This record gives sequence, C-alpha cells and structure tokens, in this order.
Amino acid sequence: MGLLMLACMVISWIFVYRWNQRNKKGPKTWPLIGAALEQLMNYDRMHDWLVEYLSELRTVVVPMPFTTYTYIADPANVEHVLKTNFANYPKGETYHSYMEVLLGDGIFNVDGELWKKQRKTASFEFASKNLRDFSTVVFREYSLQLHSILTQASFQNQEVDMQDLLMRMTLDSICKVGFGVEIGTLAPSLPDNSFARAFDTANIIVTVRFIDPLWKLKKFLNVGSEALLEKSIKVIDEFTYNVIRRRKAEIKETRESCKTSKIKHDILSRFIELSEDPESSLTDKSLRDIVLNFVIAGRDTTATTLTWAIYMIMTNAHVAEKLYSELKEFEEVQAREEKISLLPFDLKDPESFNRRAVQFASLLNYDSLGKLYYLHAVITETLRLYPAVPQDPKGILENDILPDGTKVKAGGMVTYVPYSMGRMEYNWGPDAALFRPERWLKEGSFQNASPFKFTAFQAGPRICLGKDSAYLQMKMALAILCRFFKFSLVPNHPVKYRMMTILSMEKGLKLKIARQSC
Repeated sequence: MGLLMLACMVISWIFVYRWNQRNKKGPKTWPLIGAALEQLMNYDRMHDWLVEYLSELRTVVVPMPFTTYTYIADPANVEHVLKTNFANYPKGETYHSYMEVLLGDGIFNVDGELWKKQRKTASFEFASKNLRDFSTVVFREYSLQLHSILTQASFQNQEVDMQDLLMRMTLDSICKVGFGVEIGTLAPSLPDNSFARAFDTANIIVTVRFIDPLWKLKKFLNVGSEALLEKSIKVIDEFTYNVIRRRKAEIKETRESCKTSKIKHDILSRFIELSEDPESSLTDKSLRDIVLNFVIAGRDTTATTLTWAIYMIMTNAHVAEKLYSELKEFEEVQAREEKISLLPFDLKDPESFNRRAVQFASLLNYDSLGKLYYLHAVITETLRLYPAVPQDPKGILENDILPDGTKVKAGGMVTYVPYSMGRMEYNWGPDAALFRPERWLKEGSFQNASPFKFTAFQAGPRICLGKDSAYLQMKMALAILCRFFKFSLVPNHPVKYRMMTILSMEKGLKLKIARQSC
C-alpha cells in the first residue's frame, strides 16, 4: 500500500512538473534528467534541432543532469561571450575533461598562460612569409595529385568518395606544412591509413561525451565506446610520436651537416626549437598535443568545408556556371599577363589534360588567388551554412547576464552555434536558408561581415590564426578542380552530417566525375 501511494505521489509530481511547462518555449525538461531525453532523441540531428528553437528564441537553455547548456545565436550575445567578457568564458574544465584524451593541452583545449604562449608562437609562424610561400607550393602539389586521381577516375568511369580524397589531401598537406613529413595517403593506390581512421573514431566518441552522463563510468570500467577510444588513442599516439621523433632526427642531421638549404619552414620545427630552451616546459607530450591540435585544424576543418563546397556547387547549377566562367577568364587574363601560351588539351587524352591542369596551377599563387572574388564568396557562403565547427561551447567562471537578459550561472556552459547562426533570418534576412554567394559581393568585390555574425572562424581574442592559410588551400584546390571537372552525386547517395566536433558527412560524398571542356 505504501509503495502504491509513493508511486502515485511521484506520478502526480511529474504530472504537475510537466503541466507547469505547457506554455514554456524551448526544450521540455523532466525531473532530475532535465532535457537530456529530448536532446538524446535528437542527437543525430542536433544542429537542426537547435535551428528550430533558436529561430524562435535566439537563446535556448538546455538543463542537463550535471550542467546546463545555454545556446546563443544573436551576434550581440556572441560578441559578449567571445570578446566583451572574454575572461569569463574560457574553454573551462568541463570541456577540457571531455577533450583531453584527444587534444591534451593543445591550443584548442587550454586557457590562460598555456594558451597565450602557444598562440603567440603559432601567430608568429602564420605571419611568416616563408611559411606562406612553402604552404602555397605544398597546397598546389597535393591539389594536382588529387586532380590526377580524379582524371583517372573520369577516364575509367569510377565513382569516388570526395570527402575521403579531400581528407587525404589535407592530411598530407598539414603533415608537410605543419610537421615537415610526407605520409603519402593521397598516393594513387590510396593506401589505408590507420591514424586517420583512429582520429575520426576518437573525434566521434569524445563528442558523445557531451551528452553521455555515463562516460566516466565506462572509462573507469574500460567498456563500450570508451574502450574503443582507448584503442584509437594508442594508434594516434604511435603515429604522432613517430612524427616528432622523425622531425627531431631530421633537425639534428641538418645541424650536424650544416646544410642550411635543408632547413624546413614547418610549425613543429619551431616548437621543437622552443622545447630545447632550458627554461621551456615543452615536453614530447606537449609536442604531441600541438601536433594533434593542428591536425584537427588543418585537416578536418579544411577537408570538411571543401566537401560541402563541392556539394553546394554541383547542386546549384548557376553557381557552378559562374564559378567556371570566373576561372576560365582568370586563366586567359593571367596567361596574357605572364605572356604564356595556353597548352591545347584533348578531353580524350589524360596526359594532355593533366599537362593543362599543371599549367593552370602554375598561375595560382597567394596574390593571383586573391583576384578570384566569386570563388572566395562560394567558400564563405559554404562556411555560413556549413561551418566546419558547427557549435563551440565555453565554460562560465562567474554568474553573468547576457545582453538579451539571459542569466547564466557559474559552472554551466554557453555555446555559440555557427550552424544555426547562418540559418537565422534575424541575422541574414529572409533568404538566410538559400545558398547565395552573391550576398558577399558588392560591385564585384568581396565584402566581409562582422565576425560576431559570421562565426565560422570564431571571433575576439581566439579568432582562428589559420584563416588565411585555410582560404589559400581551399581556393587552390577548388580552382583546379572546378576549372577541369564537373561533379554529380551518385544516385540515392545520402548526404547528411554526422555528430562530431567537425561537420563532416556521415556517409562521405560519393560522386561521378566528368571532364570540363576548354
């Protein structure tokens, strides 16, 4: 009888609790578990779930069992968090604990002095003309390797997974530019790469931790996803420490032989030099964290954006036509300026087709790519709708009030949501959902938007240092690919994102390739 009464009281309590929310906007909550149930049910489509709420509310509060997430899409709130009251919104202990196994104490996962030191060193390197020139050569080289693979696929009528190819291209590129090593994942044979697979697996699992209240128990017991994560991290660490050992050995050999011509202008070398300072606290573990942070920045984000860009270009015929026209005109004008005769090419001859691509690529450098305004707009419009980092959580040190009046409590999380922000009519007007590169152009020239409205590269003190480098690689690759190829989706291939820190496609991007005429 007592149990029955208790059950009735609990049911009545839950009923009253839910009844009081009948007019509440935002996710509905339950006693003890908050909105965890609704969030879990919508996990695979979480970004669009947030779009639905944020389009109506601008700020969405999602209570969870051990914390509360506040999602923001209004530029005024975003500026407050990322700039005005920056010190109150660090990455925080919660985020650090979720991501530490993968990113350690790298630049994307730390705050305070550790973050400042890494950022200062990285900013110095990204400002280096040597690194920019070296990057241009590397990006051109690997874009042409990808072109060659697509040429072969087009002649053999093969389907390709463009996302996989782009991930290979950007991984090879960041390893060469960032760490001075060649790993050859974009070789014609497309060798299997255990590091890339393990990195993707780890990325997915650490993302799940944000809504999985049992992850620490699973980690303690070493079961389920946490057991798989541990195996993946072993593969990742083996690769990463190998890169560090190889680079240290090469630096030592260069010094001993005094071959200054062999000095490489890569980012890892700079951090290795710093680690040799007796006063430096950088260890091999520190270098490992730095490497992995640059991998996620230089591989995943760039490849993901390129994948979505190609998808948007081929599904918007007028965009594909305008981009092709710009590239053709650029080729003709640039060749005249450089007094180069364009090589004829035969669509039925892979050798002449590739030769013309090599010649076209030789016209592409940092300055000349800056003339391709429509290409720049296409990439930026892709980032508006499909930002590489779709949401970015921050910790809360002290109680605060956001500009729209929302109260946030210390210990919770505030997350600005670039994916949602790009789809908000209150940010971009009634055509916010449309892919329209022209919105970025004024009288033919590119026009930037406020970084607190267009947040694909973050804003404030933590704004992305690699923005120019990312644009350089993306413009290089897309210019070469869209000048010489047309893409079409394999029939019935599903295109949807998967939930991880980066907005990649769940099933890849399966395409058919056709060669463009002169």
